[in-house]
Amino acid sequence: MFIEPNISGERRGWIEVVCGSMFSGKTEELIRRLKRAKIANLKVEIFKPGIDVRYDENNVVSHDANSVKSTPVDNSQKILLLGQDVDVVGIDEAQFFDEEIANVCETLARRGVRVIVAGLDMDYLGKPFGQMPNLLAIADYITKLHAICVQCGNIANISYRKAAGDEQVLLGEKDVYEPRCRVCYHKK
Repeated sequence: MFIEPNISGERRGWIEVVCGSMFSGKTEELIRRLKRAKIANLKVEIFKPGIDVRYDENNVVSHDANSVKSTPVDNSQKILLLGQDVDVVGIDEAQFFDEEIANVCETLARRGVRVIVAGLDMDYLGKPFGQMPNLLAIADYITKLHAICVQCGNIANISYRKAAGDEQVLLGEKDVYEPRCRVCYHKK
């Protein structure tokens, strides 16, 4: 993808959303796209929600331990403040952001910024997660990734929670979640 100038010579921004279940490679894909933008000498800023401290307080880290320096923020409006004068903004774990995240992404895109967002499209109940439906609705490009079901080996699209509790947000890794296909998820 490239930044295409419009008739007046200004950059055009857009929104890319990478979504899927846990262990599908969303963060890995986000990191890949951001590294390619840096190779192209574009100015890149990466943000993640402040509550996501599973691997590192400051870096966005994939399950494969690839990482990129990021800025943790406690609300989406800070992305607008800190994302000034950049070509590309990356946002990880978008499902954890507040209701303004879609407006923030839209504002950045109108400024000519390429916005790359990664997040879970569904929670552990298989329901739309947080603001992801709103981000998917305004996205110019959507990539849905799948994990592999640990029960049967088919593609997995739901993050099955192994731990007890009914709160929507429970940070965890393989000790708490596993990817499952639709059939194995409902077998429980």
